[in-house]
Amino acid sequence: MGKLICTEIMSLDGYINDQDGKFDWSAPDAEVHQFVNDIERPIGTYLLGRRLYEVMKYWETAHLQEDVSPVELDFARLWQAADKVVYSSTLESVDSERTRIERSFDPDAIRTLKEGSDRDLSIGGPGLSGHAYRAGLIDEVRLFLSPVIIGGGTRGLPDRARLDLSLAEERRFGNGVVYLRYEVTRS
Repeated sequence: MGKLICTEIMSLDGYINDQDGKFDWSAPDAEVHQFVNDIERPIGTYLLGRRLYEVMKYWETAHLQEDVSPVELDFARLWQAADKVVYSSTLESVDSERTRIERSFDPDAIRTLKEGSDRDLSIGGPGLSGHAYRAGLIDEVRLFLSPVIIGGGTRGLPDRARLDLSLAEERRFGNGVVYLRYEVTRS
């Protein structure tokens, strides 16, 4: 059975982008990017909200860029090899391989997907992951805290969701980013 993992890169004050929707402050350096690649290797399926999909589909063709670094090429290959499910009521079509659209969030369908998977699943996008948090579907939370306070924007973690967590791993990077991995404790 696969675990459902939510990974967020966020500001110290808990935002994934600023009030203008920008997230340039969160771009990982090579050390952080390699670590992200390594923890993403077990992911077999990405569950994405529409806006996150629009950002992430860059990786579908990143290998064609002339100035792509080896660590970026590695991530592009990981992205391309994984299945992707985009949750959107407005997206007409997808232009990436191994990708399908779901029109609405169905907790039972996610449970079935987890139970039938021999690899982990990643969920991203604050709206979509918020549904999964509130439905009690998240098994692990991975946070990359960037050394910046942006004062507003889109919150990375949902309101009206309670999870008891156990710290499983922590790491500090040379650029000031701190990684925290929590496992959800179930009673």
